[in-house]
Amino acid sequence: MNQIEEKFGTQQQLSQEQQLRDLSWEMLTIRYLTKENAVFSATKGGFLSLTYDKKTYDRVCVYRTFPLTQEDCFLSVREADEKAREIGIIEKLSDLLPQQAQLIKQQLQLRYFMPKILKIYEIKDEYGFAYFHVMTDFGECRFTIRMNANSVVSFTNDRILITDLDGNRFEIPNFNQLTTLERKKLDLFI
Repeated sequence: MNQIEEKFGTQQQLSQEQQLRDLSWEMLTIRYLTKENAVFSATKGGFLSLTYDKKTYDRVCVYRTFPLTQEDCFLSVREADEKAREIGIIEKLSDLLPQQAQLIKQQLQLRYFMPKILKIYEIKDEYGFAYFHVMTDFGECRFTIRMNANSVVSFTNDRILITDLDGNRFEIPNFNQLTTLERKKLDLFI
């Protein structure tokens, strides 16, 4: 009986190891999505679906791998579940059919909505929080941030990203174009 159990256990172990190897290979393989092998379409709920490699994904999400520097290149298309398994990469959005590229751009605009701060009216700090009153390219806005290093990030000497308590992101594209008074208000955070 022990020989049978040992043989069955060894076969089961080899099968599991092969499954892990296959899964690892699948995860490490980069699949490029092009107009020749992928078809994107809008769903009734305003989401994005994908047909690729003879399989239809009812809902997919698109992520920028370089969201601040290369907005339309190397877009990761993933399943829309908790695992977010990558299906493939769109090397350049311009490589897709114009209608499909437009659908993806709409999804990216929703995911990466980031108003640009044009003018700073007031910043008040109280009890570890800063209260901003600003003008953005989408209109006047008020938001609150925590007074810590994670809320305000400098990408370059003049480009700044601010994240509020709700996770909303705001960009100051050119710190040097703000007035002297506005820059002084921000000095506390930079």
